[in-house]
Amino acid sequence: MKYLLFLIVLLPSVVFSQHTIKGVFSPAKDYNVALLYKVTPTLSEYIANAKVKEDGSFEFQLDSTASKGIYRIVYAAPQEDYNFDVIYNTKEDIELTFNSETGVKFKKSVENKLLASYTSSMSMVTQSISNYFKQNSSDTTALNTIFKTQRDTQLKFEKAAKETIALKFIKANKPYTPKAFIGVEDYVDNLKTHYFDYVDFKNSALQSSSFLQEKMLNYVFGISANSKDEIANYKKNIDVFYNAAKNAPNKVKRILLVDLWEQMSDLNIEPVANYISETYLMDLAVTLNDQSLLRALIKYKDLSIGSVAPDFFIELKEGNKKLRELKEAENYIIVFWSSTCSHCLGEIPHLQDFIKSQKKGTIKVIAVGLEDEPYKWKDLTYSYPEFIHVYGKGKWENEIGNSYNVTATPTYFILNKNKEIAAKPEDFEAVKAFFKTKD
Repeated sequence: MKYLLFLIVLLPSVVFSQHTIKGVFSPAKDYNVALLYKVTPTLSEYIANAKVKEDGSFEFQLDSTASKGIYRIVYAAPQEDYNFDVIYNTKEDIELTFNSETGVKFKKSVENKLLASYTSSMSMVTQSISNYFKQNSSDTTALNTIFKTQRDTQLKFEKAAKETIALKFIKANKPYTPKAFIGVEDYVDNLKTHYFDYVDFKNSALQSSSFLQEKMLNYVFGISANSKDEIANYKKNIDVFYNAAKNAPNKVKRILLVDLWEQMSDLNIEPVANYISETYLMDLAVTLNDQSLLRALIKYKDLSIGSVAPDFFIELKEGNKKLRELKEAENYIIVFWSSTCSHCLGEIPHLQDFIKSQKKGTIKVIAVGLEDEPYKWKDLTYSYPEFIHVYGKGKWENEIGNSYNVTATPTYFILNKNKEIAAKPEDFEAVKAFFKTKD
């Protein structure tokens, strides 16, 4: 009976025993709420949210059902950009401070502090190597001593992190370290060759963190070649990365390659974005039956510089024609606008004045009005008789707008006489700049 009573008393404390993840954001006024997710290789599971107090502090309570692994704290939107990871091992509380400029610093948590200390220590050794080569020193003993320090530091932290999640990251970050003196060119070449040697793309802890993305991006954007052809260099680096990651699960490769594709898209490096798509991502999308991704990749390619613009019918006085059948000018500007868009109403008159200033037959404007109803739009079209007007019924659900992936107005496309996309200006000033450069 005493034993049963003991269990009854003990059980609630076991079931509800808690650890905490708490910290302080600074400056406090920049933060309102923090979200906590448990991250797995292919998704993030929402755990809790915490209000950020006036002093910048926040706290998450984790009960005994919380499993060990990688957790992500989100502090702003968009979530994929404003977050950082922590390791939770179910054995200790975590306490930290965070500033967007200096990053996260752990005040409590042996495992997280260990990983942070490793990163800092190895960074200092790497800086010492860089400083040595910058000085063009001939002191081989000094360089060998730095390399020995690097090897010893790696071994020390691997030993200290035994049986921890942090060990996965420490091993994966193991740098290339020569066993004897080496010149700077050979050293750099070997850094490139051995960059992914210790990265296990099949490890679930690495997959669940931002580690693999950061490793990939650092290589693709950070490793340069003697060639001045930036596009060719990117493609070569991507091939090296993919070869290192080829044994990873398809869903993990998809996540990494989509991230890289989006980076290239955001930077408007279309040839490289399409290379990623055509060489790797489309096949993965087919294998995973990811129709949504496949459509996005195809649409992006169809709207890239040099591609023939998506065709559509245009109502003209002499009869309907397709865009590709027009032979009225050397260049065409397709502008998607709306009679309810104040920005459009400010730019369209300037566009008309610009067209009037150009030699006849040089530029023709095709103005697609994305509208919920035609009446106001129709009245406005009489103010711009130089344009070819197209009624975009349904506004954001319009077929033409969707084929051009239009999400805002005004949106511009410049086509050459063959209806190939020559430019995608961000605004009217960029439209003028394109033709000024062309002149």
